[in-house]
Amino acid sequence: MTAPITELTDRMRSIFGLVVDAYLDRGAPVGSKALAGTVNLSPASIRSVMQELEERGLLTHPHTSAGRIPTESGLRLFVDGIMQAHLPGRQERAAIEAQLRDRPIEEALANATAALSGLSACAGVVVAPKLEPRLKQLSFVPLGSGQALAVLVGTDGSVENRVVNLPPGTAASALAEVANFVTARLSGLTLAEAEGRLRVEIRERREALDSAAAELVASGLAEWREDARARPVLIIRGQANLIDEAAAADLDRVRRLLDELEDRQEIVRLLEGAREGQGCRIFIGSENRMFALSGSSVIAAPYRGSEGQVLGVVGVIGPTRLNYARVVPMVDYTAQALTRLMG
Repeated sequence: MTAPITELTDRMRSIFGLVVDAYLDRGAPVGSKALAGTVNLSPASIRSVMQELEERGLLTHPHTSAGRIPTESGLRLFVDGIMQAHLPGRQERAAIEAQLRDRPIEEALANATAALSGLSACAGVVVAPKLEPRLKQLSFVPLGSGQALAVLVGTDGSVENRVVNLPPGTAASALAEVANFVTARLSGLTLAEAEGRLRVEIRERREALDSAAAELVASGLAEWREDARARPVLIIRGQANLIDEAAAADLDRVRRLLDELEDRQEIVRLLEGAREGQGCRIFIGSENRMFALSGSSVIAAPYRGSEGQVLGVVGVIGPTRLNYARVVPMVDYTAQALTRLMG
């Protein structure tokens, strides 16, 4: 069990902070001799303090002859109680802002994620607002046995293919007529708008549409709309940043991390945990179940719309050896910039 920050003496707090800073900077165990020139203590005194910090669960050593590195609990204590965060520099802020200016929302989100990835040397992630797709084209391909393949094309280029069961006696020509009506008259509408317009046509029979075929399409539009709302939009940029020189010494961890990044639903669930609250959430190593195996950290913050509602989450994924003091404010600034964009 780790000690709370209030139980550490000033000397212990100072040595602990120096060890963590040096480890985060170099990624290597820190020995007493390396700290002797930065504090007015002998190497023996420093070793004694480091031993006590290890007994309190804040430091550990990877092998007998090495210096110490912080434990995950030690990193949590450092982030919560000792770390001095620094605002992003002017150039960093400008680099983030430049990716958002005068761009469509989807492009701005992807670019901001890429910029955050480049500046932090981590993988950048963003959960985008669940925007309802707009129709461009609908077509059917008969499959026989009372089924057809519905092909729904959105104005954003997305394509949705679904096998649908046809009401008995539904003719291919009836499906084609409804598909032609949707493409010609409902193109550009959201799925909700298209469904509503089509149901009006069915009810008032202003178009010579087969009612069973039209009802099938209207119900399908409603179902696709609900699926689209439930399906998260996750953008990940900069996975290559996770494979650096330090990572080469622990390829198994990197492989596990890259495998974990393939599970987008789990990533979204993790990031959704950052929706509550005003600032950054920091998940260190095994504090999050998803990245427990690879020992990775996640820093994430929500961004909001014009009415203060949370629209999504932006953040980074990287090794536990992150420069938290630099990256946390960077993520927070990106979230604020996206909030201004959405306002």
